[in-house]
Amino acid sequence: MRGTDILTLLGGLALFLYGMQMMSNGLETAAGNKMKAILEKLTSNGIKGVLVGAGITAVIQSSSATTVMVVGFVNSGLMSLNQAVWVIMGANIGTTITGQLIALDIGAVAPLIAFAGVACILFVKNKRICHISEIFAGLGVLFIGMDMMGKAMEPLQDSEAFIHFMTTFSNPLLGILIGAIFTAVIQSSSASVGILQALAGTGMIPLSSAVYILFGQNIGTCITAVLASIGTKTNAKRTTIIHLMFNMIGTAVFTFICIATPFVSWMEATAPGNQIQQIANIHTTFNIVTTLLLLPFGGLMARAAVRMLPDKKEEADEIRHLRYLSPFEPSYPVGHAAAALSEIEREVDRMLSMARNNTAASFDAALEGGHGTLEKIEAAEEYINYLNTEISRYIGRLMTVEMSVQDSKCINAYYVIISNIERIGDHAVNIAGYAEDMRKWGLSFSEHALDDIRKMKQTSLETLDILGFSTGSSGREMLERTAQNEQKIDDMRQSYLKKQIKRMQSGDCRAEAGLLFSEMLTDFERIGDHALNIAELYSEMSI
Repeated sequence: MRGTDILTLLGGLALFLYGMQMMSNGLETAAGNKMKAILEKLTSNGIKGVLVGAGITAVIQSSSATTVMVVGFVNSGLMSLNQAVWVIMGANIGTTITGQLIALDIGAVAPLIAFAGVACILFVKNKRICHISEIFAGLGVLFIGMDMMGKAMEPLQDSEAFIHFMTTFSNPLLGILIGAIFTAVIQSSSASVGILQALAGTGMIPLSSAVYILFGQNIGTCITAVLASIGTKTNAKRTTIIHLMFNMIGTAVFTFICIATPFVSWMEATAPGNQIQQIANIHTTFNIVTTLLLLPFGGLMARAAVRMLPDKKEEADEIRHLRYLSPFEPSYPVGHAAAALSEIEREVDRMLSMARNNTAASFDAALEGGHGTLEKIEAAEEYINYLNTEISRYIGRLMTVEMSVQDSKCINAYYVIISNIERIGDHAVNIAGYAEDMRKWGLSFSEHALDDIRKMKQTSLETLDILGFSTGSSGREMLERTAQNEQKIDDMRQSYLKKQIKRMQSGDCRAEAGLLFSEMLTDFERIGDHALNIAELYSEMSI
């Protein structure tokens, strides 16, 4: 390989990773809960998941691309690890189906896909269309990167040393290793299988040797998903482990079959005298049989991946879940609502704690101007939104259960409380956004303004802490203390706004910074308003 080929390989890898990131971001922002609901329906059981994976791969002609999408889905929280198992199995079948049918060269139109996506992002004002366009732009860039990597490795096809190495081995393990390494390098099992078919078609390599290279190629294709998982969350990395497990188990099983049975002779009989077709048939048989063998053990594979790659302490709570609420069952007996109330209370308290932490982080961002803080706060806000949706759904279903008047009042109150908590989280994001604007525009607050922000942070956190159940306050006490703090917040806003106007008039503060400070005061006041709403609802629940 020449130096230019190596540079092309690196450039292709860069585009591949960037395209993956664009797709993941676009999916997360555009899809939301709708895509999650669709995927849950389409992959609600193993058979459906396998069909989805096979269907997608049959359309886009690349199991690697399908697996990359799955990694993105898992990383975005749109697909669970168990659902990913089935789709990956289906993708392995889909890539063999396409080898038997007319080839569709997606790579040829990848630049057009990328251009159309980027054009929509630049010129279309509708945000939803822009997010969807980001998915297509990322897909196009991803394929361009894969195509560049494949072309960078083309010189190997004309290398006599390489061809000699490929055709003069007798050890099955060496054949598996050759197939795995070559496919990992060129980033496409379809391409490497095509090269193997070309070699076999010329009679340079017997089927008895080619079969082991083919098994190794199924392992090598997993490197694409490994690359796609770089920089992703732990759960997405587990997806690549499952992909590797599937192909390694299949390789072990079929290597044993080839050694212990006349499997190669059977495959030769499927297309006598046509080694190209024979290899395609072996590829199809390998993936279909492996899928059928492992289909009953999909859940076990997911659990094994979790054991092999456990959560990091800092990531343990990032995987969105309801900690205290169990899945709702419509057959719950009379009186269940009373027991469910304590679980809802704990889940709501957890949600409030998240909003409280986000509020503290947002004011810290304003005080310190920390780079990258907004991204973390927005990720936490997405978790708060998730809890709002899931608790609301649980409460909505619980309302169909027979309960007392008091329990009904409490459940209705919780429904409104979580909405107020979610709005507190939104205001925290707004404050962090102002801090990010200050950083981008090269602005800074005066020492007087920073002192005001410190007091705003302290008062906001004191107010939110009153609402926590760990305080042991009664509903009436909670309302009295919150009302006092809310009035204090209103007074602070008026006082700080007047002082800020004077600083602007005297030239101690730039107009842009003064505008952002006044916006921050508005969000500060809104946090107090929502806290008071929550306290009033808790007070009504105790009557």
